[in-house]
Amino acid sequence: NGAVPGEPVKRDENPRRGNWGNQIEFVLTSVGYAVGLGNVWRFPYLCYRNGGGAFMFPYFIMLVFCGIPLFFLELSFGQFASLGCLGVWKVSPMFKGVGYGMMVVSTYIGIYYNVVICIAFYYFFMSMTNLLPWTYCNNPWNTPDCTGVVSPRLNGSLANVSAVVSSVAEAVNRTKRTSPSEEYWKHKVLNISDDIGNFGEVRLPILGCLAVSWVVVFLCLIRGVKSSGKVVYFTATFPYVVLTILFIRGITLDGAVNGIAYYLTPQWQKILDAKVCAFLRCCAARGPSLL
Repeated sequence: NGAVPGEPVKRDENPRRGNWGNQIEFVLTSVGYAVGLGNVWRFPYLCYRNGGGAFMFPYFIMLVFCGIPLFFLELSFGQFASLGCLGVWKVSPMFKGVGYGMMVVSTYIGIYYNVVICIAFYYFFMSMTNLLPWTYCNNPWNTPDCTGVVSPRLNGSLANVSAVVSSVAEAVNRTKRTSPSEEYWKHKVLNISDDIGNFGEVRLPILGCLAVSWVVVFLCLIRGVKSSGKVVYFTATFPYVVLTILFIRGITLDGAVNGIAYYLTPQWQKILDAKVCAFLRCCAARGPSLL
C-alpha cells in the first residue's frame, strides 16, 4: 500500500467523514466556494444597476465588517467541530434552526445552479456547428418579428455584402424587432408556452443536459472531501482562466475605455435606494464570494 515499514501510516482523524488530502485542497475548495458563475454573469450587471463606482464604497464596508467575519466564522466553526450544518449546532440547540435554514438554502442553490450548468451544457453541445443556430432567422422556431444580420445562405461567411446590407436595412425599418438569440432561447431552448395554465411539454434535450449536470455533481461528491478535494484543482482555477481571457478580450475591443468609465462612474444618488441596501445585505451574506 505504499507505506514504509517502521513509519506510522497517516490516517484520517475522522474516518466517517474523511479529511482533506492536504492544505492546498482546503484552500482551493474555499476559493472555489467564493468564486463562481455569479462573478461572470450576475455581479457586473448588478454592480452597475446599483450605482456602479458608488456602489463599491459601501460594498467594501459591508464586506470588511460583515462578510469576511461571517465567512471566517463559518470556516473556523466547521473546521473545529468537523460536523455538518445540522450537527454543528449541538453547541447551542437554540440556534439549530440556523442549520436547517442553511440546508434549505443550499438545496435551493444546488437546484438552480444545476439548471444554469444544464443550460451551459446545452449551448456547448449546440455550438458544435459551422454556423451557430442562434445567429440567424429563417428557422422553424423563428417568428416574423425575428431580425438578424447573418443569413444561413451565406454558409458562415459575410462575403455577400449586398445580402448583409439588405438585412440591416430591413432590421432598421421594422418597428417591432426581436433578435435571433432571444427567439432561440424562448422558442427553441425553453419552448415557452403561451399561457400559465399550459404546462407545455418536457424538453428532452434540456432534461438530458440536466441529468448530465447532476451526474457530474455526483461524481465530484461521491467520496466526500476525498473526491471534491481533487476536483477543485480544476474547478477552482478554471474560473480565473476564463475571467482573465474575458478581461483581455474586453479591454481590447473598440470603445473599451468608454465602457469601463460608464460602468464605474459613481451614481451617488442610488446609494440611498432601498433596493441597493437590500443588495448590499445579500453581498454581505455571501462575503468574499463576490470579490
